[in-house]
Amino acid sequence: MFFDSWADLGRVALVGVCAYVALVVMLRISGNRTLSKLNAFDLVVTVALGSTLATVLLSKDVSLAEGVLAFAVLIGLQFLVTWSSVRSSRINHLVKSEPLLLFHQGHFLPGAMRRARIVEQEVVAVLRQQGVARLDAVEAVVLETDGSLSVLQRPEQPPETLSHVRVPGPEQPLHH
Repeated sequence: MFFDSWADLGRVALVGVCAYVALVVMLRISGNRTLSKLNAFDLVVTVALGSTLATVLLSKDVSLAEGVLAFAVLIGLQFLVTWSSVRSSRINHLVKSEPLLLFHQGHFLPGAMRRARIVEQEVVAVLRQQGVARLDAVEAVVLETDGSLSVLQRPEQPPETLSHVRVPGPEQPLHH
């Protein structure tokens, strides 16, 4: 339970170094986009790469070559999907969600919050974490494509960054 053999420890050390180096090289070749967390799909790929690395390190049933191939498959598929989504709006729409406005100019948007499965207390908690003491100091709260919440303070001028955020349901898109 605490120790099986020196050979097993040696395998973990050797395979660990090799798998880590292979993963770093592949990530460098594939570019910064591979580990970005711009949407849920990116997060899944990042978690899958970590899980694969752990499996290669600790499972005697998975060889280093199989693990490196698994890295290549995940990174290759992620590259293919992101490359395709840049070139095809249909694929982009399938893979990525749109940002969703949850709070705007002092009002929660119940339809959007139901669709996002987020309650007012969760939005208020994020506002507190951002140091916001009053709801009237907030122009908008947006659920981003990666699942994070962005808080926009109430500006002197209308915010330009909200011009492309769609309000779902009966509400209309913002146009400034």
